[in-house]
Amino acid sequence: MGERYDCTECQESLYGHKYILKEEKPYCIKCYETLFSNTCEVCQKLISCTSKDLSYKDCHWHSDCFLCNKCSRSLFDRPFATKNEMLMCIECYSNEYSAKCHACLKNIMPGSKKMEHKGNSWHESCFTCNRCQQPIGTRSFVQKDANNYCLPCYEKQFALQCVHCKKPITTGGVNYHDQPWHKECFVCIGCKQQLAGQRFTSRDDFAYCLDCFCNLFAKKCAYCTTPISGLGGSKYISFEQRQWHNDCFNCKRCCVSLVGRGFLTCKDDILCPDCGKDI
Repeated sequence: MGERYDCTECQESLYGHKYILKEEKPYCIKCYETLFSNTCEVCQKLISCTSKDLSYKDCHWHSDCFLCNKCSRSLFDRPFATKNEMLMCIECYSNEYSAKCHACLKNIMPGSKKMEHKGNSWHESCFTCNRCQQPIGTRSFVQKDANNYCLPCYEKQFALQCVHCKKPITTGGVNYHDQPWHKECFVCIGCKQQLAGQRFTSRDDFAYCLDCFCNLFAKKCAYCTTPISGLGGSKYISFEQRQWHNDCFNCKRCCVSLVGRGFLTCKDDILCPDCGKDI
């Protein structure tokens, strides 16, 4: 007699019967399905060896049970999406959950590329510049009056031009004498220091930082010889073509302050009345 060829599980002879090899071990159909076949998620029946086993994320279905949870359309050989572990055809998923394009108002299908900005969504092909109509994609853009503009078009149509360099001002900027400037272009005419956020003054329509203005135009104190700016309400004394800082207007001999008091002059010096008696 020949050697027996039995089912690995039930030991029944497999001669004349269909069987399945698994890891080089033979199983009759019944034992194989009991041991290894998956259970359908919908009908809870075993998926037989002769049926198609459709799987997704460790779950299994008969092909006839693999249906959209909304419209019951078969998902076999069709694209699908999931939400809260529910299977849905693309159409039902889009109607329920997909964002609508801000431009064409149609659903943005799952898997397709979309652009988002401030809570709105667009198809990639609908996300275009309002002026040149070219797709913006991942390029920089500016939104104005609910319309999107690529930077070159925005600058051409809306951006102010710096009166110094004649280039568009896209962010920030300074307004001086009703004219727009880049911050980096609005500088002291003397030392070229940026004046934005700093105290400055002007002369003959040119802007100066306080140091340059004082050095160039302010009168010098007759005592300490440093400039008297007169800016910001600072007080000074003026007498016969000479000026003094308030703190410098003192008697040459006793150093008492002469602000608001009578005084005498002796050549280039000023004296209090008491010290002046000895002249």
